Amino acid sequence: MSTKGTVGTESGTRGVLALVGGGEWQEGADFDAELLEASGGKEVLVLPTAAAYQRPEKAVEWATRWFATLGATVRPLMVLRHEDAMDEANARAVREAGLVYLGGGSPLHLRSVLKGSLLFEALLSAWRDGTVIAGSSAGAMVLCDPMVDPRGGAFTVGLGLVEQLAIVPHHEPGGGHLMWRTLELAPAGVPIAGIPERTALIREPDGTWRAAGANVADVTVYLDGKVAGVEALPG
Repeated sequence: MSTKGTVGTESGTRGVLALVGGGEWQEGADFDAELLEASGGKEVLVLPTAAAYQRPEKAVEWATRWFATLGATVRPLMVLRHEDAMDEANARAVREAGLVYLGGGSPLHLRSVLKGSLLFEALLSAWRDGTVIAGSSAGAMVLCDPMVDPRGGAFTVGLGLVEQLAIVPHHEPGGGHLMWRTLELAPAGVPIAGIPERTALIREPDGTWRAAGANVADVTVYLDGKVAGVEALPG
């Protein structure tokens, strides 16, 4: 069992949160070493849920190889259906973890599995108690509310670990058609964060945000159609 970080609910803070733009678990994602340090342990609980229809065991293998280079081990939690997310043993594994990592794939499937589940309740409770949470691509999208619908760039309901923030992963300079459609449809006052691959927006326990990883210069936060800084992100 990993040891949780020292942040607790008494101080009104949370654990570290990393929203990754995709391309997870490979060279350039050096922030993963920081997440391990913040967790106080050497084990990562990996949920390949979003890749349920894309050989999730391959995602686990990829994560295992990557974290081995950082001196850590991976514990896979094969939560692939909503029934798995309602299993108390799986929820307990999340509550006991020091670092929980949601991999990429389908955000719509990931949301359907976790919504209203014991496992998501455990994830939210664990984060409030200081557990480090990371979500990449689909994982980052789903943890926020509203969530960008990957089918056309409009908005739908996310799980709301972070409220009043939407994520566009795999962001490249210039944004592309999907990003511009998302900005056109964005609710007033809600920041939209475009995050490149192998790069993360990291929320510290005190509520401040910073960018880390291979493509920090290409992280872009938009607010009401204009470029803003990380200070526009919710605390």
